[in-house]
Amino acid sequence: QVQLVESGGGLVQPGGSLRLSCVASGSISDFNLMAWYRQAPGKQRELVATILSGGSTNYADSVKGRFTISRDNAKNTVYLQMKSLKPEDTAIYYCNGRRIPSSYWGQGTQVTVSS
Repeated sequence: QVQLVESGGGLVQPGGSLRLSCVASGSISDFNLMAWYRQAPGKQRELVATILSGGSTNYADSVKGRFTISRDNAKNTVYLQMKSLKPEDTAIYYCNGRRIPSSYWGQGTQVTVSS
C-alpha cells in the first residue's frame, strides 16, 4: 500500500505563486500516471494536471500556461508549480497515483487565493 502526502498549500494573494509537493511512501517509478485534482466548496472534484511515466503532461484548460506538473522519481515526489493564481483556484488539491489496477489518493492540501 502506497501512501501519498501533499504539502505546500496555504493562503496566497491573487497573482501569487505556490508549489505543491506530493511525496509517496514508496517508489513511483512504476506508476503509470500521477495527477493533481482539486475540489472547491460545493463543486465536484476536477482534474487539474497529469504526468505519465514517460513525462508527457496534460492540463485542464483553466490552468494551462499557469500550472506546471513535474515528477522526480528519485525522490518519489510529484510537484505542481502554480503561478498567476486566481481566486477561482481556491480548493483542496489532491494528489493521485495510478499503478494499474490500483489508484492511490493523498489527504489533500488547502490552497486559498484571496486578498
